[in-house]
Amino acid sequence: MATFNNSGTTNGTNQYHCDYKESFKYILLPVSYTLVFVVGLGLNVTAMYVILFRTKHWKPSTIYMINLNVCDTLYILTLPFLIYYYADENDWPFGELMCKLIRFLFYTNLYGSILFLSCISLHRFVGVCHPVRSLSWMSGRRARLVSVGIWATMLIFQAPILYFSRMKDNDGIRVCYDTTSKDLFNDFLVYSSVVMFLLFVLPFGVVLVCNGLMVRKLQEPSVGEGPMSQRSKQKSVKMIIIVLLVFMLCFLPFHVNRSIYYTFRYLDKQVGCSMLEYASMAYKITRPLASANSCIDPILYFMAGQGFKKSIKNKKAKARSDNFKSPSTTL
Repeated sequence: MATFNNSGTTNGTNQYHCDYKESFKYILLPVSYTLVFVVGLGLNVTAMYVILFRTKHWKPSTIYMINLNVCDTLYILTLPFLIYYYADENDWPFGELMCKLIRFLFYTNLYGSILFLSCISLHRFVGVCHPVRSLSWMSGRRARLVSVGIWATMLIFQAPILYFSRMKDNDGIRVCYDTTSKDLFNDFLVYSSVVMFLLFVLPFGVVLVCNGLMVRKLQEPSVGEGPMSQRSKQKSVKMIIIVLLVFMLCFLPFHVNRSIYYTFRYLDKQVGCSMLEYASMAYKITRPLASANSCIDPILYFMAGQGFKKSIKNKKAKARSDNFKSPSTTL
């Protein structure tokens, strides 16, 4: 239970007035991050293989997909360090430089996933609602330029993480701050609020508008005539559901609860310790949800085109052919 304690702290420094237990996160985060790492890495490596080696014609959507895949894969590769850190109860053995790098990669690829999912939604919206204009608007060259712009934006906006991320030795326990040190927290709050608005709130608004307009368009009687159009309509509906699911289940709870927790941290002594503890608990619980998007995104790779399906069918056909031929080869 949280109590007022001038010597206690939520982050291992005597500058906070609350001391509360967070032992649940030493089980929750390592277990959930391990599941995301195992499942997400397998799915994303498979998706990367199919896109790179089994997809002959790269459409603009394929370019956004491979960039999303890279974001998810890089994000997943940061998880083993965090798994070890939280399993060892917030004792960081990898040094301050690695602390900064892991936090930087963690948030860079998280927001990169959000932006590339937004591009996929916008791309799909143009194709569904403005099919004629999409022929001139959407091209591989523009998709590559947009992708380069997104990566540049991510590097610029996430560079301050390298400054804010700090490691502190508290009685032999080396803490790698998820936020920053107490004296920098007010500045960090301003920075994180700006980043959240530009890299989550605005993209989320784009996703909601684009998908809402697509749903209205797909409800028109003239849409879906003919077998090919009907198949495309069904694929569009499925992609809308998955993209909204990722935002509503993974990203929205994480950002809402993080904002509440950061606000309470900013108010500090104006907020009771019990409220701060509940806010911290909710934030810690939703962090694995933000990671789970790396396991859901590969579904989009499968539905984006026929590359996945053809590859799977070819592998099955080859396996059946090998099994059929194997008796004769032994004669």
